[in-house]
Amino acid sequence: MMYNRILLAVDLTDESIKVANKAVALCQATGAELIMLHVIESLNYAYGGDVPIDITDIQSQLQETAKERISILEAQLSIPFKESCITQGGIESEIHRIAEEKQVDLIIVGSHCRHGLALLLGSTANGVLHGAPCDVLAIKVSKD
Repeated sequence: MMYNRILLAVDLTDESIKVANKAVALCQATGAELIMLHVIESLNYAYGGDVPIDITDIQSQLQETAKERISILEAQLSIPFKESCITQGGIESEIHRIAEEKQVDLIIVGSHCRHGLALLLGSTANGVLHGAPCDVLAIKVSKD
């Protein structure tokens, strides 16, 4: 299948470069545009809206850190991005929303090897797969 527009969803951990390099290689092979996305999980969302303090400053700091890290990641790659997005909310739902909004053909996410309780609770890659408006490619990443 030929892809025209690819959404690379990154968590901005050290392993993100591995996933990004594979996305770049796929874009170069197919001529697809690449859009990078990072979702900051809202603290209100993560804690069910029961955060007893004002978290505006914390969320702003998370946004600034994400901008810096996404710029560093972009500079490490050998392809220009059509655009980079940083959004806030539920990770899977925001990836789905941006994928639909940007009319992408493929979503690429990193998949960490999970064991035990983390496996039972599910992963972001699994959450993105269910309900995605297009194909999803999970790139297996490890810390080695």
